[in-house]
Amino acid sequence: MAYTLPAIDVEARLDRLRAKLREKGVDGILVFGLENMRYFSGFTGDSGALLITSRDAILLTDFRYVEAAREEAPAFQVVQYQDLLETLPQIVSELAVGSLAYEGNVLTVRRFQRLQEVLPGTGWVEQDGLMETLRAIKEEAEVARMQEAARIGDEAFSFLLDRLRPGRTEKEVALELECYLKKHSEGPAFPSIVASGPRGALPHALPGGKEIRRGELVVLDFGAVVDGYRSDMTRTVAVGEADEKARAIYEIVRQAQLAALAAVRPGPTGREVDAVARELITQAGYGEQFGHGLGHGVGLAIHEDPPRLSPRSEGRLEENMAVTVEPGIYLPGYGGVRIEDLVLVTSNGARRLTQSPKELMVVG
Repeated sequence: MAYTLPAIDVEARLDRLRAKLREKGVDGILVFGLENMRYFSGFTGDSGALLITSRDAILLTDFRYVEAAREEAPAFQVVQYQDLLETLPQIVSELAVGSLAYEGNVLTVRRFQRLQEVLPGTGWVEQDGLMETLRAIKEEAEVARMQEAARIGDEAFSFLLDRLRPGRTEKEVALELECYLKKHSEGPAFPSIVASGPRGALPHALPGGKEIRRGELVVLDFGAVVDGYRSDMTRTVAVGEADEKARAIYEIVRQAQLAALAAVRPGPTGREVDAVARELITQAGYGEQFGHGLGHGVGLAIHEDPPRLSPRSEGRLEENMAVTVEPGIYLPGYGGVRIEDLVLVTSNGARRLTQSPKELMVVG
């Protein structure tokens, strides 16, 4: 894996975060979420915390990650701890931090209670999606990483087409897919989905020992990782042959996906874009068989919110958000069809990062 990628400006991210903290009227923020830690510091370890104030940026971690932290997060002062809850109060006191924002969607109740116990004089303010909102608007350097991950995903799909044939099991196909992703990227963006025949009616089916049979549809949902950033795509193919029912359902989903892509631009709510695809599928008689939202944000995490495209999402799309567009129809006992692209919201509409063709392919 040899990537030529633009540098990420962590200092600019810290400036934006500090501006938001000033708006909330808090002295600093305590960060435990791994994606948030990586986004604001560059640190890739899985143990530690960030303490960010108007002037200071401190990364606390244990012995295992100290050297890596110093290399990956040069904008931060790295502090080693044996017990975080013993070290943190001293630092908070030295910095005269009176109030802290925290991640209510990350901390367990017990851990938050312990933080309150060891920092009894601190005022706590839930960050309420502040960091996720900043992460939702992708920088050029982030888009470059996601574009590369999407390119690798497209190549993995082409690689799979010659390997999908009757008699092979879902697990065998998934193993080849994930080996390809590990060879050409940092690995799978999430546990890959290979769901054949009736199992395609399970939107998040895990690959099993079922053999793929001639005449079945196979749903393939997967992604790659490049420098921590993920791609996400789904294609559905027919093995050996496709009956009229399969072709009809596939075309309904394809037209719904194309219409939804055309609706992606800055301004509409997630609910409004979702409705474009949902109404077409409902008019075709399959509204009850499209039971999930149309799409979700992607970045360092495979599911980010914002943005989200669903019947309940009132958040508006903004320029440089990255979001999936993935309508589907799922028929228990028969199978399913889902088509998914990862796109960037631009002033000119949706810029597709996923480039694989969407016409129904018959393979094997």
